[in-house]
Amino acid sequence: MGRAQRVSELVLINVSGRDKPGLTSEITGIMGRYDVRILDIGQAVIHDHLTWGILIEIPDESQSSPVIRDLLFQLHSLDLQAHFAPITEEEYQVWAEGRNRACYIVTLLARDIKAEQIARVSAITARHGLNIDNITRLSARPSLNPADNRIACVEFSVRGTPSDLEQLRADFLHIAGEMNVDIAFQEDSIFRRNRRLVVFDMDSTLIEAEVIDELAHEAGVGAQVAEITERAMQGELDFSQSFAERLALLKGLDESVLEGIACRLKMTEGAEHLIRSLKALGYRTAILSGGFTYFARHLQRKLGIDYIYANELEIVEGKVTGNVKGQIVDGKRKAELLLEIAEKEHIAREQVIAVGDGANDLPMLSQAGLGVAFRAKPLVKESARHSISTLGLDAILYLIGFRESETNQTLQSSPL
Repeated sequence: MGRAQRVSELVLINVSGRDKPGLTSEITGIMGRYDVRILDIGQAVIHDHLTWGILIEIPDESQSSPVIRDLLFQLHSLDLQAHFAPITEEEYQVWAEGRNRACYIVTLLARDIKAEQIARVSAITARHGLNIDNITRLSARPSLNPADNRIACVEFSVRGTPSDLEQLRADFLHIAGEMNVDIAFQEDSIFRRNRRLVVFDMDSTLIEAEVIDELAHEAGVGAQVAEITERAMQGELDFSQSFAERLALLKGLDESVLEGIACRLKMTEGAEHLIRSLKALGYRTAILSGGFTYFARHLQRKLGIDYIYANELEIVEGKVTGNVKGQIVDGKRKAELLLEIAEKEHIAREQVIAVGDGANDLPMLSQAGLGVAFRAKPLVKESARHSISTLGLDAILYLIGFRESETNQTLQSSPL
């Protein structure tokens, strides 16, 4: 007679209780004595309370009783609660095939995370046919005093095949505006934590001001220039034409005012922390600006930016002429420069992050693997695939999957 066919048994075990070192070793050590195969395993610890799940295959059904008996005895001695559930092969196959569906990351960013925010985000994922696999907190544990909290981030790993990605993004954008939070939705690809280059707009992105407005104030034409700037940022005017009109109004401005403006420029919230973190992590950085090289160089020296491209003010005999030298850096040129730098650095386009706030930044945002509209005008925010409006620039670190503890450790060990 031939050998009897081995019949395996699948069992899902959920364990909960007080966490302490060595629990996983003790539990799996018992399983090891029975040649148990691990099909899936996961663990989470919240406030020293453990939730641990494991799906096992017991080789011979006749052996399931002693395995479970020994596990129950050990779990009881460890003061842990456990639930055992049999799983059929059909149930397992359906579940395993579901793992092959597309995986996405939903990132929720706010000053403070509230239950309603998570409820509404998860309701949208469910409505679009996405199931949550994991929920992870990327930010540090918050203080009990909300006033002490600068940033909070929760990341959802979801699977499924949404029927309408654009509607899904629109739904997230809608509730983000209602609840004053930021919500990013992106495919969980190999490039997500493997970005290598970040390019920034300068005015109203790395710095809080629009430099041309500051120059106009010094020239006594602030109101006229500010009105043109606003219309250009909203996308109502062609950038190159509006830029030429604004620049012409600066004719005769004394060169000496440039240094004073550069010294009083205020960095955007989180900008210095972000750049220091990126440099410590080995990223290349660039400023691609429709502003002026004088001020881009100032930021380059201050932050250690690798590349700068902006407009060169023409100055004759100490006076601004109202013209620029060379080609104007408009939206089209920014996109070209992004690709040129990536090629020079041997970096794939998918590994590039672009950050900007104006309509002239949309071309470069669309070229990048991760394009982020930062505190942008409504038209730009709606057109970009990702946006940050409620937090500082360093929130971008969470969009690429870094935990706050990881970036802090990197900065502490970096010689920068």
